[in-house]
Amino acid sequence: MDAAADNKDIKKVVQQKYSLIANQQKSGCCCGCGCGDDEPSTDYTVFSESYDSLKGYTPDADLNLGCGLPTQFAQIKTGDTVVDLGSGAGNDCFVARAETGETGRVIGVDFTDAMLDKAKANAAKMGFSNVEFVKGDIEDLPLESSIADVVVSNCVLNLVPNKELAFSGIYRVLKSGGHFSISDVVLKGELPDGLRNKAEMYAGCVAGAIQKDDYLAGLTRAGFVNITVQKEKEVEIPEGILLGFLSPDELQAYKSSGTGIYSITVYGEKP
Repeated sequence: MDAAADNKDIKKVVQQKYSLIANQQKSGCCCGCGCGDDEPSTDYTVFSESYDSLKGYTPDADLNLGCGLPTQFAQIKTGDTVVDLGSGAGNDCFVARAETGETGRVIGVDFTDAMLDKAKANAAKMGFSNVEFVKGDIEDLPLESSIADVVVSNCVLNLVPNKELAFSGIYRVLKSGGHFSISDVVLKGELPDGLRNKAEMYAGCVAGAIQKDDYLAGLTRAGFVNITVQKEKEVEIPEGILLGFLSPDELQAYKSSGTGIYSITVYGEKP
C-alpha cells in the first residue's frame, strides 16, 4: 500500500473512533484509546489534565481527550482571532473565547461530523456568536492565510499522518507575529512494533507520535522561531493497555528500554 492510501486509512480510523466518542457522554479515553468493543473497558485518561480552574471551561464540551492545557499557555489577548485545530466538542474554543472576549473570534476546525454537531450545539446553548466550527482536514486547512493571531491544538497533531503539512498549514494561517501553543504526544526512543503497527493505537495518541526532537525540528523547518517547550511530562501507559498489544516478555523489554511517551506543550512564533 502506498503512503497516500495508508494515510487515508489512518484518517478513516481516527474519524470512526472520534465519531464513537462524540456520541458518548464522557469518553473515558486518552485521545480515543480504550474505546471500542474489542478494547478493555478501563478508564484510560492517563493523558488528560483538569480544566476546572480555567475561565470559560464548559464540562459538556470536555470529553477528556486532551493531553495538556494549551489555552492556559497561549497568551491570548482580548480581540484576538484564535484557531483551534481538532476542536472536538469545543472545549478549548470556549476557554479561548473567555480570553479573547466578545470582540475576538474563535474558529474550531474538525473533520468528524459528530464532533462538529456536538460543538455547534454547545456554542448555541451558550449563545456564543463569535465562536464557529468548520469542517476541515488539518493537512489542508479550509481557512484564509494570515487569519489567526493564535493557533491552539490539544492532542490532535500526533494523529495527523503528514505533520509537515500540518505545521506548514499552521504557519500559513497565522498572521505575521502570531504564535501557537500546542499540546501533543511525542516519544523519546522507539516504540515496539506491536504498538506502532496497531491502527487502534493510532487513534489512541501513541502510535501516531513521533520523536520529540523530530517534532521540534519539523516546526523549525516550517519557519517558526522562538520555539519553546512550555510544559513536559512523562506519560505512563497502564499495563492493561500495553498487554493488549505486547506479550509479557515484550512488555518487560519495553519497560526496561528507556523509551518514554511524553506530553508536551510547545510554543512558537511566525516571524
